[in-house]
Amino acid sequence: MPGYWSHLVHPSAYHPAQSMTSSSSKMFWATLLFTALAEAAPQFGGGFGGTTMLRFGCPNVVIDRLDPLVNPGQIPSAHVHQIVGGNAFNATMTTADVSAAATCTTCQFSEDFSNYWTANLYFKARNGTYKRVQQKGHALQFNDQFSTQTQGGILVYYVSAQPGQITAFKPGFRMLSGDAMARSRPDKTLQRQNCFRCYTGPNFGGDVGAPCMDNNVDSEALPNKPCPGGIRSNILFPTCWDGKNLDSPNHQDHVAYPTSGPANFLSLGGSCPSTHPVRIPQLMYEVVWDTTPFNDKSLWPEDGSQPFYLSTGDNTGYGQHGDYVFGWKGDALQRAMDTSGCMGARCANLQTQQITTARQCSVKKVVAEDEDGCKLNRPLNMHCRHF
Repeated sequence: MPGYWSHLVHPSAYHPAQSMTSSSSKMFWATLLFTALAEAAPQFGGGFGGTTMLRFGCPNVVIDRLDPLVNPGQIPSAHVHQIVGGNAFNATMTTADVSAAATCTTCQFSEDFSNYWTANLYFKARNGTYKRVQQKGHALQFNDQFSTQTQGGILVYYVSAQPGQITAFKPGFRMLSGDAMARSRPDKTLQRQNCFRCYTGPNFGGDVGAPCMDNNVDSEALPNKPCPGGIRSNILFPTCWDGKNLDSPNHQDHVAYPTSGPANFLSLGGSCPSTHPVRIPQLMYEVVWDTTPFNDKSLWPEDGSQPFYLSTGDNTGYGQHGDYVFGWKGDALQRAMDTSGCMGARCANLQTQQITTARQCSVKKVVAEDEDGCKLNRPLNMHCRHF
């Protein structure tokens, strides 16, 4: 398949240095894609279109205590989120076409008015105060300078492991991955859907290999030691849809994992269940937190336990979750998912924008509170409600 391999460039949103050379980047992604192909090939007689992976940054459009998916109309919602994407985000959002309600987006693809959000991360000092952990940009891959300059936000991935056979999300579609109340993971089949990586040094040190695949480098729980290069969080979503419902009461039942369990990153995985026969893009979020200002263990709890809390009040990490509201314009995402061999933030003539333009897009904050840090009491002081 020479035409296919000529498109491949290496999966290293997972490679250390931002200065990674083009040749080493291609080698990394080619290795990961070869592994994914080897896993999937028997289902397709060894031949099918080249995998496509959109990888693009989205700066924050707002940080606020709103959740129009789980707590629609509720002001404030249960906990603080970091939100990226279109400026139609609000406490209550349309269940119709979000792209028709937005006028701008923080995402690199200017036709993507979707909203993506996750919990924030806080450091709890020994004296009981909390401080929001700032985020970083993302590793330089595929000559994508935009994503290195997001100053936080979310790096978004859409994978089409079988171009031409993957159905893009429809207007009004939304879903949730993870459980904000989880504090353990008894169901081991989901262990590859939420993970953290402890960077071993600056410039994304130790960032090799796909996320949530290797227990030697990734963990479902927040790292229990200082991370010299910060902490990365990855959240993966289900890849099968019932083909009928754009949402469900718990925002999860209308989607499902393959019958063999969650697909590895960049892989098609097993067959979709008969109840959810439609294959949808593999969606993944990536967030990088700069925890290095808090690496002095004299600031940590006296018992040595790890001091980081998600804004849900969770210091295990198992409660990390991601919310998604689809909002691509027209057939833009479908065109990309039908195109073979795209890697990064260029595909199928999709329109992009400059980082300076993306940063001008914002949503007015609704809940008046200091989300960056304050003294929390137990029971929680209602004037300082991070959790």
